[in-house]
Amino acid sequence: MPQPRKIIIDTDPGQDDAVAILLALGSPELDIVGISAVAGNVPLKLTEKNARKICELAGRPDIKVYAGAIRPLVRQLVTAEEVHGQTGLNGPQLPEPVMKLQDQYAVDFIVETLMREESGTITLCPLGPLTNIALALIREPRIAPRIKEIVLMGGGYFEGGNVTPAAEFNIYVDPHAADVVFRSGIPIVMMPLDVTHKALTTTQRTQAFRKLGTKVGIATADMLEFFERYDEGKYGTDGGPLHDPCVIAYLLKPELFKGRHCNVTVETASELTMGMTVVDWWGVTKREKNAMVMRDIDHDGFFALLVERLGRL
Repeated sequence: MPQPRKIIIDTDPGQDDAVAILLALGSPELDIVGISAVAGNVPLKLTEKNARKICELAGRPDIKVYAGAIRPLVRQLVTAEEVHGQTGLNGPQLPEPVMKLQDQYAVDFIVETLMREESGTITLCPLGPLTNIALALIREPRIAPRIKEIVLMGGGYFEGGNVTPAAEFNIYVDPHAADVVFRSGIPIVMMPLDVTHKALTTTQRTQAFRKLGTKVGIATADMLEFFERYDEGKYGTDGGPLHDPCVIAYLLKPELFKGRHCNVTVETASELTMGMTVVDWWGVTKREKNAMVMRDIDHDGFFALLVERLGRL
């Protein structure tokens, strides 16, 4: 087997973040160098705790979890308790974590790791607002060419936004950070709402996790049943979109996704469209292509992969 791919997961758990972390933990092809928490779905003191709860649920208290930015670069923090519940992980009853939070600040951890590890060996997997990643790039610009690629969940174009008519939550929370990341010249793969809205947790799919009969399987089903009720009400669908695991699934099976290399620019000036990811899908500008923007997913293959990998935990 080839060497596992080294990744840093930057996250604001969130039920869908939790499933993404579990997918990575269940996949030997990936080596999680560390998990950095950011404020997003819920405040930082909950996201760093939730990341540790998930590692313990999977029986992996050895994973290092770091706390990062407490708020966006410029704007006030916007959170999403109405979607994720007061804890961010409503649904299952998960015990308070025993594993300790690392002392080091997440941004320093990201910079140090990228400067230490061989250039081009670390992939960043942001599942929340991009504050930590932008702060790392501002702090130490030399890390940019050392990053293998950034595979992120964020944005939307054809589907519009899910927190305002124009903006997806992760980008909206910290549009200035997203702007820094998309201008960085680092190879980016973007999983927007256009793709995640095609990955729905139908009743049948949620039951497949429950039928695993394991602690992880049952907790995942509980999380998804809580998480999807908000989106079912909003979109009138059976199940809600499972956004963040698309990032990890892409690392494992890129053939599940189809997209196009485009220019993506983030709106940071207009309140009306703040945080909009303007995707030049048809190549009508001279702006440089800076992201592989995904639009299609083999959703059956995606859920089969999730059930199989979470079944290993």
